[in-house]
Amino acid sequence: MSTTAILQPGEIEPPVGEIPFLYIPARDSVFRERAVRLRALAQGHVMQEFLLFMADLTDAQHAALAVLAQVPLPSAAQTALGREHGMPPLSVQSWPRDAAWQKALAQIIVHVMKTATPTATRILQRLQAMDSAALETFATEILAGNFDDMDLGAAPFVAAALQVYWTHLSTALGTRAFAAGDIVNLCPVCASPPVSSVVRIGGAENALRYLCCSVCNAQWHMVRVKCSNCESTAGISYFMIAGTSGAVKAEACEACGTYLKIMHMDKDQYVDPVADDLATLALDLMMDESGQLRSGPNLFLISTSTLAA
Repeated sequence: MSTTAILQPGEIEPPVGEIPFLYIPARDSVFRERAVRLRALAQGHVMQEFLLFMADLTDAQHAALAVLAQVPLPSAAQTALGREHGMPPLSVQSWPRDAAWQKALAQIIVHVMKTATPTATRILQRLQAMDSAALETFATEILAGNFDDMDLGAAPFVAAALQVYWTHLSTALGTRAFAAGDIVNLCPVCASPPVSSVVRIGGAENALRYLCCSVCNAQWHMVRVKCSNCESTAGISYFMIAGTSGAVKAEACEACGTYLKIMHMDKDQYVDPVADDLATLALDLMMDESGQLRSGPNLFLISTSTLAA
C-alpha cells in the first residue's frame, strides 16, 4: 500500500455556485454500462467468478428498470418544499415505498436464477418463499443500515431491487426537483450514504469530486480534501494498492477514523462507483487491517461493510 501527497482545501475547487451540484443517472444506461465495466474488470481478476455474477445481477437490474411500472411520485408542492428547505424528497427513511420494488425483485430473481450456482439458487428460493411483509421488513433493515442478524446471502438481491426502484424515482423527477442540503454527506435525492466518490473529467466539473449514492445512483458535489464522513479537512490521507494505476484510492480521515474510496477518471475514464469498488476489495481488507472503518456501504458487500457511527 502507498500514500499520496494531498492538496490544501480550495486549491482546485471553483466556487460551488458555478458548477453542477447534482447528476441524476442515465436511466437507460446506468446499469447496462455497469455490467459492461464489471465484465471488463473480471478478466484475469482473482475474483473473476464473483464479478461476472455481479454483472449478471446488474443486467437483471437493467432489465427490471426498463419495465418498471409507473409508481407514485412526490407532488409539485412536496418537491418545492424539499428544495426550499434542502430536504431529500425521496428519503429512504420516510418516502412510502411502493410495492413495485417487490415486482422488480421477482424479475431479478428469475433473471439471475438462469445462471446461478446451486448455493445462489437456494438463496434465491428463500427470497421467493418470503411473503410481502417479510420482504418489506428486510428492505427497511437494509435501508436503515441494520445489518446485524441479516440474511447476508439474500441481502444483495433485495438491495438490487431497491436500487432499481429508487433509480426509477430519481430519473422520473429529474435534477430540477432537488436542491443541495445542509447534510452534505448524504444524498440530496434519497438521503442515503455514498458508496464511493468519483473525480470527474471534462466540462465544468473537471477535476471535481462527486459522492455517489449507494441506493439511487445520483452523484452530488463535495469539495475534495475533505472527509466525506465528518467533513474534517485535517489529517486526510490517500492509500492505494501498490503497482496499480491509482485510479482507485482510499481517502482516509484521521479525525474520525473512517475511509471511503475515491476514483479518478483521469486515471481511468471508465471507473464505475460500484463496479470498481467491488473489484478493489483487497483495498478494503488493507484498510481494515490498519484499523480504518468504511464510512459508506456497498450494498452488494454488506458482509464487509462496517458503517461508522
